[in-house]
Amino acid sequence: MLDAMRRGAQTPVAKLLFGLLCVSFAIWGVADVFQGRGRGAVAKVGHTEISAEEFRRSYQNELDRIARQSNQRISAEQGHAFGLDRQVLAQMIAGAAIEAHADQLGLAISDKTLAEGIQTDPNFQTDGKFSRQGFENLLQQIGLSEQGFLNLRRKDELRGAIVGALIKSQSVPKPLLDEMHAYNQEKRVIEWVKIDPDAVTVAEPDEATLKKRYEDDKAKYMTPEYRKVQVLMLTADDLKKNIAISDEDIAKAYDNDKDSYNTPEQRRVQQIAFKDRAAAEAALKALRDGTKSLADVAKEAGAKDTDVDLGLINKKALIDPKVADVAFSIEKDKYSDVIDGRFATVIVRVTQIEPGTTKTLADVKDQVRDKLANEKVHGDLQTKRDDVEDARLAGKTLKEVADQLHLTFKEIAATDATGLGPDGKPVLETPDVRKITARAFAPDSSDDSAIDLSNDGYAWVNVLSSDAPKQKTYDEVKDAVKQDYMSSEHHRLLDELAKKLTDKVNAGEPMTAIEAEAKGKVEKTEPITRKTIPQGISQSMVSQAFGLAKGKAGHGAASDNTTEIVFRVADVTPAAAPTLTETDELTRRLQDELANQSLTEYTEALKKRFGASVNQAELNSAVGVSQE
Repeated sequence: MLDAMRRGAQTPVAKLLFGLLCVSFAIWGVADVFQGRGRGAVAKVGHTEISAEEFRRSYQNELDRIARQSNQRISAEQGHAFGLDRQVLAQMIAGAAIEAHADQLGLAISDKTLAEGIQTDPNFQTDGKFSRQGFENLLQQIGLSEQGFLNLRRKDELRGAIVGALIKSQSVPKPLLDEMHAYNQEKRVIEWVKIDPDAVTVAEPDEATLKKRYEDDKAKYMTPEYRKVQVLMLTADDLKKNIAISDEDIAKAYDNDKDSYNTPEQRRVQQIAFKDRAAAEAALKALRDGTKSLADVAKEAGAKDTDVDLGLINKKALIDPKVADVAFSIEKDKYSDVIDGRFATVIVRVTQIEPGTTKTLADVKDQVRDKLANEKVHGDLQTKRDDVEDARLAGKTLKEVADQLHLTFKEIAATDATGLGPDGKPVLETPDVRKITARAFAPDSSDDSAIDLSNDGYAWVNVLSSDAPKQKTYDEVKDAVKQDYMSSEHHRLLDELAKKLTDKVNAGEPMTAIEAEAKGKVEKTEPITRKTIPQGISQSMVSQAFGLAKGKAGHGAASDNTTEIVFRVADVTPAAAPTLTETDELTRRLQDELANQSLTEYTEALKKRFGASVNQAELNSAVGVSQE
């Protein structure tokens, strides 16, 4: 919410510029800064420190923003896994560097200018006037004092002014615009032959060959590390076992929401609107006597195909009740009489009817019970989690907690890091098995905090013991070694054949001349751009084709990676002159990219000038993750 408040407080220019600044760090990365060290703060730029509290607040705001957009709660740990903490800190470091530059230049925003900006900001106005009460309510909501908010506002406006001055005069050079258009819109036709995997045969390997492969790649044939773990799970299903739903409650819930269990009748409706009733009656006569088709009448009425076909809809989807009543009463493929609707005079026809279904209480009783149980459980999960944490603080084992609170507990004799046991099967029947076992194999396996599960549940893991990886003997893995050998040799022979056939085409032979040896037929694409990926052809092959001259050939792996494809550039069509729309769109995109690059270079130069460092230990502590 703080981020939203701050963005709302910025000018439109500043919004755009800092949006670009955020993108720059996502593209260019921030790894160089993280090699430094700070003291007593998460990061430091020159003499300016970024405190752990400042970072935590910004980081949580970012997590909240993403949660609102995705309608899914994002934990700090999940944000760390996606690198959000580093992105947030990178933005804060860039902002601090710009502030340091402003200070060096002697720039500042006066109190008067700041106050006037807030008073005229629509975000703080009611009925066009500044609302002191609304302003204070917002400050209370985001947990900031007035002075604290003014400090943030001052920093943001100052940054926006500096960055705006930096990129305001930038323009896209015409040679760059022309080159980019020519690059993007050039088209090519590709001829290609997919080699049949059976076009090559791998000789049966002897024992010596297989043993050599085993010795050369011994590390591949080892057991994974296994760990013995205990898992306590708190899920909605656990809590639902102890929830009793009476038949009376089920019946009441069904009656209150009966329509949601039924499927209404749907019809594919076509409708044509006319300027007056006379025109509609004339059109209806022509339709019924067959002198005109629906398309003819629609065209005369000035309607497009998309205007006529309303799609497969239910009755409630038709806004006009008169039209709805008729459309859901006439026979299939019959034209209605002229309808004087609420908004227009129309004729309708129905071309498809899907009957509705009505479900009784007996049909959906279990579904209603489950829905009521879920509603009750959702609010109990957090309370039950607190009960688990209290029991663990009291010294109880995961097994004792499970018995006390009637939760799911499992002791797994052996699991690898991917959640598979020695038999190759998942050790837990849950989509979160990898997330749970990843905790057991984390660098700090003593982390006993709760794991957020995808169904809003939680899990706790305790590692009992560990078995180091062991070398498998040749006899144990002989079949796997042979399979690996046959597969790699098959790909090698296919690659050699593809290279041989490519050389033939480049020597002047037509593509049809290699069909027999490839055991495949020549196919040809439509004219494609660099962004078009025809079915069966990979992105890398298209990129390769756009680097070859007309008539030249190449080869590469098929999109399914089962074989090789030999291709030839059959034709090259230079880009046509750009339209005004294409020019405007490309200009806007290049302006954004140039601005992004300028911002990146500017902030990187400032970080080097003033010195920027990150205290990784403080950062990990602020995020709440173990030292990595």
